[in-house]
Amino acid sequence: MYNKDISPDNRREIQRIDPSSIAFDIDGVVADTMSLFIDIARDEFGIDKIRYENILSYSLEGCLDIEKETIAAIVQKLLDGNYSKPLRPIQDAPGVLSRLGKHFGPVLFITARPYPGPIVEWLMENLSLGASDIEVITTGSFEAKAGILSQRGITHFVEDRLETCYILDEKGIVPILFRQPWNRSNDRFFEVGAWRELEKLIQFK
Repeated sequence: MYNKDISPDNRREIQRIDPSSIAFDIDGVVADTMSLFIDIARDEFGIDKIRYENILSYSLEGCLDIEKETIAAIVQKLLDGNYSKPLRPIQDAPGVLSRLGKHFGPVLFITARPYPGPIVEWLMENLSLGASDIEVITTGSFEAKAGILSQRGITHFVEDRLETCYILDEKGIVPILFRQPWNRSNDRFFEVGAWRELEKLIQFK
């Protein structure tokens, strides 16, 4: 549960979290998907003007000077695993999630991807976890996450899309915003900028 008193920086505070009551988004939280997007754009489409820090909106069409069709093609490659450069995990995510999976698993991931594609195998490989240690649910939409989380008794969700945090909050799910360039208009939700910060919020003992 979080304390609804407003903290000095106007963001809600969070108490220690039961490991069984937290779930995670994948892209932008566990997987460094935007860096791979940039790699694909450069290597396969000859677009070398994108910088990570310039991705200021989750809606890529709104913040990148790239044809809508090209963005869609790159996203499709990401979903299908059709790329040559590696999809890298965000720093320290494997260590924290491996600890969760081995001692409190399975770890629940809720993603707006429309289908799993190769992401389940990617998670197992990068987190050094078995199939019984993780569960991945694809929703196909951001709005569908809250209902699934409520059904599963999840109270906290780590998310990088600010708009989704508002939806979760309205449904009684406590969002933890993972800090990224595209969510810097946050003035309401508790946020972390690294997995070691997030680890300290989880009641491992």
